[in-house]
Amino acid sequence: MADGTMESGFAELLRELKNRSGQSYGTLAKRLHMSTSTLHRYCNGDAVPTDYAPVERLARLCKATPVELVELHRRWVLADAGRGRKEAGTAESVTAGARGTPEASEPSREPEPEREVEADPVPDPVSLPVSELEPVSDVQPRPRRRTRTVLVAALAFTALLGGVALALNLASGGGEADGKGAALPGAGSASVRQQVPTAGGSQGADSTRSASPSSRTSSPSAGTPSAGEPSAPRTTGVPGGADTAAAPLAVTTHPYSWPDPCSQHYLIDRPPTDVSPPPQEQDAPAWVAVHQAVSAGEQYVTFTVQGTDANAVVLEGLTVRTTGRRSPLSWNDYAMGYPGVGCGGGVPTRSFTVALDALRPQVVPESGHQNFPFKVSRTDPEVIYVTADASAYDVSWYLELSWSSGTRHGTLLIGDNGRPFRTSGNNGRPAYAFPLGGETWKPAAKAN
Repeated sequence: MADGTMESGFAELLRELKNRSGQSYGTLAKRLHMSTSTLHRYCNGDAVPTDYAPVERLARLCKATPVELVELHRRWVLADAGRGRKEAGTAESVTAGARGTPEASEPSREPEPEREVEADPVPDPVSLPVSELEPVSDVQPRPRRRTRTVLVAALAFTALLGGVALALNLASGGGEADGKGAALPGAGSASVRQQVPTAGGSQGADSTRSASPSSRTSSPSAGTPSAGEPSAPRTTGVPGGADTAAAPLAVTTHPYSWPDPCSQHYLIDRPPTDVSPPPQEQDAPAWVAVHQAVSAGEQYVTFTVQGTDANAVVLEGLTVRTTGRRSPLSWNDYAMGYPGVGCGGGVPTRSFTVALDALRPQVVPESGHQNFPFKVSRTDPEVIYVTADASAYDVSWYLELSWSSGTRHGTLLIGDNGRPFRTSGNNGRPAYAFPLGGETWKPAAKAN
């Protein structure tokens, strides 16, 4: 056991919280997105985490009280400081040992006698000691300056050729009035900017339909998604191919799906008397909008991806973009499941998890499930299931889906009807449940 953790009692408190939770090292490590051996070393005092975030997350998973959270942070600070002192002492002893070793000390050099350098007669001849002259092999400014001059000249010549080509293109009237054939200046081969009409129509009251927007312009704000386009793609052109903002995909998002009612909770800034009974899953989006609810603990997002033309599209990867991270909301926690009613079910095929409390959240496939890439088409869609959990923060986040089809590629931004998803931790919040056949919400402890 490290001296720092022994003196501070940090490992002992971690071990106590872990044992009290009744969960195994493997289960907790999976929720924390770290290896079992690393978590075991933390609890045994063999190592001290360099960041407090995983420590706080572990404590919240183990249902630590606010007093225990404060005490755990104090002990972690002491353990981290003790580790720093130990590393500094080790480095000082190594330095002292190296300083006392004869081989480590630099041998003294006797000053060389100064010699006069004879030079050919030139205006204002100067004789300098040899020690003040730099070796000829170390100073070679002329070749480097010559190389830089050649490079600048080549760049200037290339820019001149590009300007001449642009002037000739404009003079010949190459650009059409409607903008469909506008050429890109300075490109080695012409790239086509296509205009694709925006797909219209929503696919259900509880879903967000994202499709291809109109063609991209050259303004700087063209890549920024507007409020009405939750999945506006950002594409980059391929030399010699089509550079188009029209993603050949249609995405239908369900931000308030439930894996089962028992696991779904919402935080609402209202007393129980002002909250209506829990809805059915298909009515959850309207219920959430009326109560301005926020997903508590975890959020289960599903989205369907389908091709819009005859070509197959490869879904290359899914990433998380965090746009905000705050302290968990201090609102009431309302459970959607009825106490005493059984819940549970299987894990869908394309299932992934995201730990939003992590410094850099990653989309990780469920155990035994296939990871990206996937292939979709007009007749072969894919349904993706993402479970995002948060306990230490209130997090706003998007999903980014990267795709490619032939020479086209880009990224779709997936959110909640143009807004980011929002998930907040709910540890220690007042919890309420709605008894089956009841008329009002009751404290969860009494509803059972």
